[in-house]
Amino acid sequence: MEGKWLLCMLLVLGTALVQAHDGHDDDVIDIEDDLDDVIEEVEDSKSKPDASSPPSPKVTYKAPVPTGEVYFADSFDRGTLSGWILSRAKKDDTDDEIAKYDGKWEVDEMKESKLPGDKGLVLMSRAKHHAISTKLNKPFIFDTKPLIVQYEVNFQNGIECGGAYVKLLSKTPELNLDQFHDKTPYTIMFGPDKCGEDYKLHFIFRHKNPKTGVYEEKHAKRPDADLKTYFTDKKTHLYTLILNPDNSFEILVDQSVVNSGNLLHDMTPPVNPSREIEDPEDRKPEDWDERPKIPDPDAVKPDDWDEDAPAKIPDEEATKPEGWLDDEPEYVPDPDAERPEDWDEDMDGEWEAPQIANPKCESAPGCGVWQRPMIDNPNYKGRWKPPMIDNPNYQPGVVGQMIEAAEERPWLWVVYILTVALPVFLVILFCCSGKKQASPVEYKKTDAPQPDVKEDEEEKEEEKEKGDEEEDGEEKLEEKQKSDVEEDGDTVSQEEDDRKPKAEEDEILNRSPRNRKPRRE
Repeated sequence: MEGKWLLCMLLVLGTALVQAHDGHDDDVIDIEDDLDDVIEEVEDSKSKPDASSPPSPKVTYKAPVPTGEVYFADSFDRGTLSGWILSRAKKDDTDDEIAKYDGKWEVDEMKESKLPGDKGLVLMSRAKHHAISTKLNKPFIFDTKPLIVQYEVNFQNGIECGGAYVKLLSKTPELNLDQFHDKTPYTIMFGPDKCGEDYKLHFIFRHKNPKTGVYEEKHAKRPDADLKTYFTDKKTHLYTLILNPDNSFEILVDQSVVNSGNLLHDMTPPVNPSREIEDPEDRKPEDWDERPKIPDPDAVKPDDWDEDAPAKIPDEEATKPEGWLDDEPEYVPDPDAERPEDWDEDMDGEWEAPQIANPKCESAPGCGVWQRPMIDNPNYKGRWKPPMIDNPNYQPGVVGQMIEAAEERPWLWVVYILTVALPVFLVILFCCSGKKQASPVEYKKTDAPQPDVKEDEEEKEEEKEKGDEEEDGEEKLEEKQKSDVEEDGDTVSQEEDDRKPKAEEDEILNRSPRNRKPRRE
């Protein structure tokens, strides 16, 4: 992979390296960053050496020297922004207070893990729009050579919402780097971007439709890798974009591929459109009927159908409970309530005591006017609607036509099952079947760490098997002792004494998870 790159440029925050590929004409590279609450003011703080501690070994930093055909390279080790142009433009559709690209840039060393002389482009302002650009050594023409864009980024103060991506601007007569902004025409946009918990690694290029002449952005798919670490670990990461003459591309982070594909097929929307599209001039016929069911036009409402009958009626069989207090209200004024001292009848009106539940109703089944409870009306039918029948003018879709054909020819169901249901079943079976877990003994040193202690069920099963083996061994030992005791009683006694501590020692070792013998499955 390193042989493909041809060169590698070390940067702290904003170094960009461009090498050849095929496509469009570019003559400018820029670094644009819209950071929100990201960068704190850089403070030059140097710790005083401790006299008691031994001197640390010195690390010599040497600025990288690019090799090969290089269109642009800057390591910022000179300590100046010479050759770079700060944008003085304003963002459109933004309040004047925050529309300006007035973020400050400086060349400085990193806060941590810094080497003397190793410097980079640093954003010094918080909650500001930043844009800086410079020209390539010569215009780049996409022909038969690969293009490599590579630079390093370090979010040394973290990032909340903003991007650290670069743009290769398109060569146009109207290009003015002093007025560079977010809508300046570009050919390629590449780099990290984050807002909230949405972590992105952009790769976008603008493609001109050969027929309409309109430019359209083509976006690469999201990388499969987890990008969060690159934004939160406060370490320097190398971002690389490789575009090859065969229209393939690769995106790497720290020399590891995180995304790849084809410029013609793997972008959204694709460069090459589908062979067939919906006819934009086609119109639905006026007599087109999409209803599979229609009301029966010959149906007639029955004569005894009463649409005015209520859904609920009083229960005529209900009787008023005994002890019902008809003359007592359900709520009465609170006799203990007093009018507030600041009550003004002219302003607040006539004062009335708040209502409370009638205490006389607590012991009675109810108070007030008794009314019969409501029940469902057995004669209720509601509004009459004609029954639905099959629409004779309805044209079924493909599925409907297949079902109708199968009803006429039942043998077609076998064809449907073999061509549709069987592949679906196999896919589901393949996706749902779990991968066989290897025995802990089969794991390599490079595999994920395994627990020393097995599951309780496996331990119980192994202890049971071991117990059976010990019982068989004891029985065999007793038989052997009986057969040999007449020949050499002293020898048997000595062997039994020796075997007991050895058996106990073997049992202790075998019970340890680390020395347990693997069980054959």
